Amino acid sequence: MSSKQNNADRFLGFGEVYENARPKVPKYPIEVICRYLGKAPELVVDMGCGTGLSTEVWQEVCGRVIGIEPSDDMRSIAEKKSTEKMSFIKAFSDDTGLESDCADVVVCSQSFHWMEPAATLKEVDRILKKGGIFAAIDCDWPPVAKWEAESAYMELYGRVKNIESGVPDIKDTFTRYPKDKHLENMTKSGYFRYTRELLFCSSEKCTRERFCNIILSQGSTQTILKKHPELIGEQLDEFYKSINSAFDTEPFDVEFSYRMRIGVK
Repeated sequence: MSSKQNNADRFLGFGEVYENARPKVPKYPIEVICRYLGKAPELVVDMGCGTGLSTEVWQEVCGRVIGIEPSDDMRSIAEKKSTEKMSFIKAFSDDTGLESDCADVVVCSQSFHWMEPAATLKEVDRILKKGGIFAAIDCDWPPVAKWEAESAYMELYGRVKNIESGVPDIKDTFTRYPKDKHLENMTKSGYFRYTRELLFCSSEKCTRERFCNIILSQGSTQTILKKHPELIGEQLDEFYKSINSAFDTEPFDVEFSYRMRIGVK
């Protein structure tokens, strides 16, 4: 099985958790992308769109938006959101099936690190119009909340990463490309006249259930739960106790920190 199919299969079985836990793309990066483009985009292509959280936010500012998603589970949720302006296609980032020079904007939201960068950027260059914008948008985990909750999150996530890298039938099920190489890969590709990185944050309402589900929305955690739940069950229970202790039942504010690497063709 190819590495890209392995990466798509990593997101099987937890689409609803993902849909309800993950943040939507905030307005700020959309405003920056449109500013760099110099107009409202006619067509936006959202590569690795997941459940459509990063796709639906474009409907108010563009003529049409197409979400590209190879995972059937994720795409089945996204397709329920389809409108006259918004549609979804099953495809990989290196072979979208779209016409050349068709898109004003191509975005990857929390997805570019699951795509082979050279092949993906070649496809981005093919479908992107001259003067078009490519952006890779990623948020940092966990969101800013209470230090006790964040510490509990990072302790559990450290356990997850150790299992992921040390257990043979887990570590060989995916290929992750470093996020800190996104800008370098974009710049070295030669496809863009200008590249840079932007940092920003966005506030959202959260509940303790959603805070817990954020870590359950990550492929790393889900892979362990599918293959070796006994390796993480005790740590998950401790994490739930910590989060329930840190927050009461009322919603609270959190901030998601973002990094956007942007390129102008």
